[in-house]
Amino acid sequence: MKWQEVCEHPSLRNLPFKIETDEHGDLIMSPAKIRHGFLQGRIGTLLAQLRNDGEVIQECAIATIKGTKVADVAWVTRSRFAEIVDDYDAHIAPEICVEVLSRTNTGDEIDTKKALYFERGAAEVWVCDQQGRLRFFDRQGEQDTSVLFPAIPKAVGGTEHL
Repeated sequence: MKWQEVCEHPSLRNLPFKIETDEHGDLIMSPAKIRHGFLQGRIGTLLAQLRNDGEVIQECAIATIKGTKVADVAWVTRSRFAEIVDDYDAHIAPEICVEVLSRTNTGDEIDTKKALYFERGAAEVWVCDQQGRLRFFDRQGEQDTSVLFPAIPKAVGGTEHL
């Protein structure tokens, strides 16, 4: 199934969980907990506060050689946003793609997504664990901080009471 068909299919609208496809077009469904959405929102808010020269996208679908993958949060420059805004799944990745981990994510799955996002043009991929701690990656590997967002904290916090 092509991503456009997924997006337009009447029975798949407004599902309460995230959908991706694999390289065969099969649907992969990943229900998310409230914590996951909270961390997505916290990261998106910080991105918007720290830079005003781009756009924040929640649940950003990206076309890859292994199907459509969905970054939990993305930040994209305005010029790249203009190129992808009408895509069903972005033909080029936003400059920053963020994955918020859930208990079911494996290291191999996240490594594959990082590689796919970089292949599609991402400059950085961030990984957020369930406690809100961020790790930053570029094409060379893990970095101490983000080059594009040097003021982003290494933990988005707010979940210590959970």
